Amino acid sequence: MIVAVLVAAFLTMLGDEGDLKLVILHHNDGESQLVQASGDLPDFGGVARFAGLVHQLRSEAVEDGAAVITLSSGDNVLSGPELSASLAEDSPFYDAIALKLIGYDALTFGNHEFDLGPDLVARLVEEVGSVPFISANLDMSGEPALQALVDRGRIAPSVVVTKEGRRIGIVGATTADLPFVTSLRNVTVNTMVAEVVQAEIDRLTGEGVDIIILSTHLQSLDHEIELAADLTGVDAIVAGGSNALLADESTLLLPGHGEPHAPYPVTATLADGSPVAVVTTPGDYTYVGRLVLNIDSDGSVTAVGEGSGLRRVAGDGHPDAVAPHPQVQAQVTDPVRAALKELAATAVGITADPLDGRRSPGLRTGETNLGDLVADALLWDARRLAPVFGAPLPDVALMNGGGIRNDAVIASGPVTELDTFDIVPFSDVLTVVEEVSAAQLKVLLENAVSRVEESAGRFAQVAGLRFVYDPGGVAQVIEDGAVVASGERVLLVELDNGAVLVRGGEVVEDAPEVTVATVDFLADGGDQYLFGKGRQTRLGAAAQQSLLAYIRDALNGIITPERYPDGGAGRIATPDTTFAGVPSSAPG
Repeated sequence: MIVAVLVAAFLTMLGDEGDLKLVILHHNDGESQLVQASGDLPDFGGVARFAGLVHQLRSEAVEDGAAVITLSSGDNVLSGPELSASLAEDSPFYDAIALKLIGYDALTFGNHEFDLGPDLVARLVEEVGSVPFISANLDMSGEPALQALVDRGRIAPSVVVTKEGRRIGIVGATTADLPFVTSLRNVTVNTMVAEVVQAEIDRLTGEGVDIIILSTHLQSLDHEIELAADLTGVDAIVAGGSNALLADESTLLLPGHGEPHAPYPVTATLADGSPVAVVTTPGDYTYVGRLVLNIDSDGSVTAVGEGSGLRRVAGDGHPDAVAPHPQVQAQVTDPVRAALKELAATAVGITADPLDGRRSPGLRTGETNLGDLVADALLWDARRLAPVFGAPLPDVALMNGGGIRNDAVIASGPVTELDTFDIVPFSDVLTVVEEVSAAQLKVLLENAVSRVEESAGRFAQVAGLRFVYDPGGVAQVIEDGAVVASGERVLLVELDNGAVLVRGGEVVEDAPEVTVATVDFLADGGDQYLFGKGRQTRLGAAAQQSLLAYIRDALNGIITPERYPDGGAGRIATPDTTFAGVPSSAPG
C-alpha cells in the first residue's frame, strides 16, 4: 500500500488563513442505494437523508463565509432492484431526480454508469439536468447520443465554476480498466490517465484558472496516490471507487465499519514535491466528506482547515441525526421503497442454510454456497434454453464474483424476488460459448485466480467442474487483450463426468473441448476473460431471471444444505484443502 504519512505536516503548513476558504462536499459510489444503507441498516444512509445533510453542510459553510463546491466521484448508479424501479415502463429516473435535487457542481463518470450500456448513460445525463458529467480520458464520439451531450457541454473533460469571484477548475478522470469491467460499446478510454489529466490541467491554468480540483474514479486509493506523483498544479484530489474509510477516533462511524484505512485526508506528493490532500468516502450514500481548504490569492493551498472529515448519514435516534430532504423523500425514496416492498413480498424459495454472498472473505477469494447457486442457475438455464436458440448444451458454467453484488449473508428462511435482484443485479445476458479447448479453459481459470490476493471481482464461481489452484503460484498477466504471462496457479481441472482436463498444472493431451455457459459481459472479454474464437449464442435471459427460475422451477423453491452447504460444495480447492465430495452439477 502506498500511503504517504504527511498528514500532520500538511495540516500545519504556514498560513492558517488564505484569501479563500473553500469547502468541498463530496462523496462517491452512491450506486443507486436510494432507500437506506446496505447491510440491513435502516437507520443510516438513504439518499433523502444524504441530501438533507448535504444541504445542511452547504448552508453552514456559506454562513461561515466559505465558498462551497459539491462533487461526486463516480458510480452514481448501479444495476439492481432500486435501479429496476426506474426502468419500469413510464417510470421517472429516480437516481437522476435525486442527483438533481442534491445539487452538484460536477459528477464524475465511474464504471457502473456504463453497466447497462451507453443508452442508459445518455438518459441519466439528460435527466440530471444542467450538472455536467466529467472525465478527461473518455471519448464519446462513437456513441451519437453521448456525443450530442458532449457537443452541448453536458459531458466534458472538466468544468470551471466561479465561487466568491474565484475560478475553480474541476477535472475528471475514470479508471483505465473501464473496457473490461463494464459495457462501453463504442465509448473509448485513453489509458494514459496522467498525460491526459495533466494536459487538461495545463489547459485550464493557461486560461487563468489557478485552483484545480481533480475528481477521479480509479477504484483504489493507491491509484490516486500514484497518479498524484505524475501531476503538477493540483490543489486536491477527490477519489472514488475504493470504498476506503478515512477517519480518526473522533469520527462517528456506521455500525460494522471497523478500523479506518487512514486518517482524513490522506496526503500524497505531486511531481514537484508539494503535498496534496486526497479524500474519499465509503459508498451507498452513507457519508458526506467535508474538505476545508484555505487558499491564498495565488491559488495555493496554505492549509487544510478545521472541520475537515466525514459526516455519517444517520436517522432519528442518533445524536447526529439529519432530517430527510422533503422533495427527495417524496419524489425518490418513497416510490422506490414501495417498489422494493413489492419485490420483497414475493417469495421464490426457502433456504435451510444461510447463503454467503460476501465479497471478502467470500465470493472474490473462494467458493461460497451462494456462488455455487448462481453458477448452477446459469448452467441449468443455459441447458434449458440452448436448444431453443440452436446452441449445444453447455458442460460447465463460469460466473465472476464481481457480478454477484449483495455482499451479505442471506439468513435461513425465505428467499425473495428482491434477493435475486440484490444477488445478480446486472442485465448481463446468459450466453453459451462453444468449442472452448481445455487449454483455453485453463487460460480462463488462470485469469479467475490471477488477482485473488486483491479480492478482485474476476474470481470465478463455477458449475460442472472442480479445480485446484495454488494462490502462491505465478499469476497470469494480460495486457491489451493478450496473455503476456501464462500463469502457473491452476493445478487440476476435472469435469463432473470425471474427465480430467488439467493435471499437475499441464493440459492433458487429447482433453475434450467444452461448451461454457456464462454471461455476455464475460463472453465479450469483461474482467479480462479470454474465451477465444468459439461461437457465442445469447440466450435472451438476464442472470437474475435465470437465478429466479432455477430456484423456483429446478429446485422447487427449496435450497437444501445437502446441495448448498455452508462453505460451498467443494468445487474450488487449494493444495492444502480437499474437495468436499458433494455433487456440483446443476440438476436437469
